Amino acid sequence: MSLRRKVAAAFYLVNSLVSLVLGSTYLLRTSFMPYHADALERSWTEVAPALQTLLGALMDVAGAGWVGIGVATLVLVAVPMRRGEQWGRLLIPALFLIFYVPTLFATIAVMNGTPATPPWYGNTVACLATLAGVLIDAPWRSRSG
Repeated sequence: MSLRRKVAAAFYLVNSLVSLVLGSTYLLRTSFMPYHADALERSWTEVAPALQTLLGALMDVAGAGWVGIGVATLVLVAVPMRRGEQWGRLLIPALFLIFYVPTLFATIAVMNGTPATPPWYGNTVACLATLAGVLIDAPWRSRSG
């Protein structure tokens, strides 16, 4: 792999690993995150059982999304990107941006619509790291560059 592709791969690997950690965190929690409590202005125990079930299910879906994007992009970096296959080098940033841009917008909506201060900066960093990776790699320049 070229140095440029290695640098891009490093950005993608960090995003992948962070995604796996976040996903695992959400999947393993038995209550919502502290900023969720701030958004609702109540603790987990103050939330009705039906709403606990719904919020828990939504957290599981979010966690599964993070794990899915993490696993998928790890495989894409390890196989097609390492081989220089253009389709893989284009698919990695596409998947990250498809996942993280709406996640960023949702986080900003929570920040603007509630008293919570969710960690919007993590999604921003993931988007910026993805853009840096794709611009450094520039897979549109050549099939193997």
